[in-house]
Amino acid sequence: MPATLSLLRIKNLALVEDLEWQLAPGYTAITGETGAGKSIIIGALQLLLGERTDKSLIRTGTESCTVEAIFEGAELKQLTSLLHESGVESNERELIVKRSFSTAGTNRQFINGSPTTLGVLKSLGDELVDLHGPHDHQSLLSPERQLALLDGYAHTEGTLREFEASYRKLQSLRAEHAALSTAESAREQEIDLLRHQINEISNANLSVTEEDEIATRYRLASNSKRLLELAGSIARRLSEADDAILPQLAETQRLLRDLEKIDPEKATLAEAHAACVIELSEISRVLGQYAEQLDLDPAQLAALEERVTLFETLKRKYGGSIAEVIAFGERAAERMRKIEGRDAELGRLNHEIESARGEMESIGHALHKARSKAAPKLTENIRANLRDLGFRQSEFEAKLISLDEARATGFDAVELLFSPNPGEPLKPLRTIASSGEISRLMLAIKSSLAAHDAIPLLVFDEIDANVGGEIANAVGEKMRKLAADHQVLCITHLPQVASAAATQFVVTKDVVQGRTHSRLTEVAGKARQEEIARMLGGKSESALKHAATLLKPR
Repeated sequence: MPATLSLLRIKNLALVEDLEWQLAPGYTAITGETGAGKSIIIGALQLLLGERTDKSLIRTGTESCTVEAIFEGAELKQLTSLLHESGVESNERELIVKRSFSTAGTNRQFINGSPTTLGVLKSLGDELVDLHGPHDHQSLLSPERQLALLDGYAHTEGTLREFEASYRKLQSLRAEHAALSTAESAREQEIDLLRHQINEISNANLSVTEEDEIATRYRLASNSKRLLELAGSIARRLSEADDAILPQLAETQRLLRDLEKIDPEKATLAEAHAACVIELSEISRVLGQYAEQLDLDPAQLAALEERVTLFETLKRKYGGSIAEVIAFGERAAERMRKIEGRDAELGRLNHEIESARGEMESIGHALHKARSKAAPKLTENIRANLRDLGFRQSEFEAKLISLDEARATGFDAVELLFSPNPGEPLKPLRTIASSGEISRLMLAIKSSLAAHDAIPLLVFDEIDANVGGEIANAVGEKMRKLAADHQVLCITHLPQVASAAATQFVVTKDVVQGRTHSRLTEVAGKARQEEIARMLGGKSESALKHAATLLKPR
């Protein structure tokens, strides 16, 4: 069983003040007197499917309206990629859709608690619900959907995936070929630019490790005068000045040795002092050497400065580091090689394009063959269902149309054609005006494709328009069978259609304290028998007996 709508909440929508409707899988019928408010359920679903809001739908005396639905089932995981692409968190077993709007014009929609757009809501609705009746949300009117249904009937899913991959590969090769076949003037301009970039980077003789080394040398060279001053000053204070530290420490060393002679226990002091003298002497010596090595050559400083400036210029133009500049140069050189070897590259691409085209055409032929074989069978299957539903002299055809150019779905398009009356030409489904006709037609199509159509919830409104007698029984039976593969909701006035349902709800309208309220109540047992009897024309003994007969298990 596919995913199901398990809960529908409606608050302050038209005559409904507060409704929480728990639904079961399978076939559910909604009945009630004309004007009781059955259409509000359709309106609530339409809002959840992204239809435009109308502030007049907000219940009088309130500021806002809210509609919320919960879908459950493992099959919801198939929507994961759609939700992630839309920035919505997914839950593979539960989906919560909510929409609210106010008299102030605020319109908000949420999926799994995440704010979303009407466009995303509509895309999600296309995967979850089909509404059939006097409204526009009918996916079977879409040529793309019609082709997908034929493919499902023909079991071409694997071949279709192969074709789409082949088609994408061919498109990619053609795009690469087109990019390489640009106008000659633009090509020459690009070559000139690439040559300049390559030469500029190549002439710099860059090394990834050089930048840090040059930066260090430049910093020292640019501060060499100050460094020389510091080193000389420290050396003088240690050993060269009249009051230098090291000569003075020689006297303190002599005094400590005298102290040691009198008190041997203080020998450690003399040793520590001697170590300090050695360390300071070493510092003085190293600083002297350091000062001799410092280079105050202005030419060398200028060369280092020029190198640093070159690094910064290249990084501004080609990347944030020398490594990125080098990588840019390598890419430019590769692009240059491709352009200069343009003819050879174009030849290679032409060969690959022809190979890819042949592969695509081969898969496309297999796909067309499978569709051509399935289309007549689907046509006859739907015709049989139409005859069951009262269209005894109607015509129907699933017409396969060959395309001049391939699409991602193949070389074919499908047009579902219908003529309800003898002598009338077959016309596309989208041109059919009668909502009663199209609802029954959709039921016939859905019955033929039930096992192949992945949309979980089917909603039928006015399915019983201009129908009665045995045809009504057939409609009810089709609904019941359709519910084996889908969750089905049907708003009906026909007792034959309602009695075929697994569950039945009745919409009633009450006036409480001067306000009108629509309510939805499940009926079962005797209450359901009485509701079916009412639909038959009254609650007489004969009507109740007839209702009991209709409600017998099938």
